[in-house]
Amino acid sequence: MVDTHTHIQFKVFDKIRDQVVANSKKAGIEKIIAVGTDLESSEKAVEVAEKYPEVFASVGIHPHHVFGIMKKPSAVSHQLSDLEKLVKNPKVVAVGETGMDKHVYKITKYPNYLISNEFIELQKLFFEKQIKLAVKFKKALIIHNREAVSETLEVLEKNWNKALEQKSVFHMCEPHPDLLDFAIKHKVFISFGEDITYDLEKQEFLKKVPLKLLVLETDSPFISREPKDLRELLKFLTGLLKKDAKELEDITSNNSLSLFKL
Repeated sequence: MVDTHTHIQFKVFDKIRDQVVANSKKAGIEKIIAVGTDLESSEKAVEVAEKYPEVFASVGIHPHHVFGIMKKPSAVSHQLSDLEKLVKNPKVVAVGETGMDKHVYKITKYPNYLISNEFIELQKLFFEKQIKLAVKFKKALIIHNREAVSETLEVLEKNWNKALEQKSVFHMCEPHPDLLDFAIKHKVFISFGEDITYDLEKQEFLKKVPLKLLVLETDSPFISREPKDLRELLKFLTGLLKKDAKELEDITSNNSLSLFKL
């Protein structure tokens, strides 16, 4: 199996990372994607990927962290330039997570966090630039959307490239029909995590997703604790979808390998 979205490079794993990777292998999770959210965590994702054969990196600027750049105009080109250098690393298989986010976070490191027009426009700029990076370097694209479906689809429609077909994924996809329509039309994978075990709306949404577009993730340490928990998610989904466990494992694993060219 492939955990398509983790943050195994984050500090919370620093003292236990060897064990977490070992736990994953024991559970049959043979490949793990460490996803960056800013330059620092993207650099760490590459570092961790270079250490462990099972780990691969995605590098990107999360829309939430665009807020920290907004007050520093000179940092925009610097951030994008440094990101492009990271994308060239052979263990980097994707760009992201990138996208749009209008959620008002109650816990954030940014003082006076506010969803303003200026902030949304800068999110769009960073999203567009990262889409172009994925296309330029033939990497997968990991798309984050939170409470910003129309803005996310606006940027995707404007910048879509056929090279992104079967090379993009809606990470922790919100249960929105417009996202599903776009995914089916453009062959974008749709990813689910452990929150589906208690989110009834997502459960109904999943039943409408073609299996050829389904991939799985833990988003650890946020939704699940670590990549090995992907096995429990698969077990739940086999019951929900009334599918054979081995069949569903093969489908989601092959989809993931195709997505990241692994």
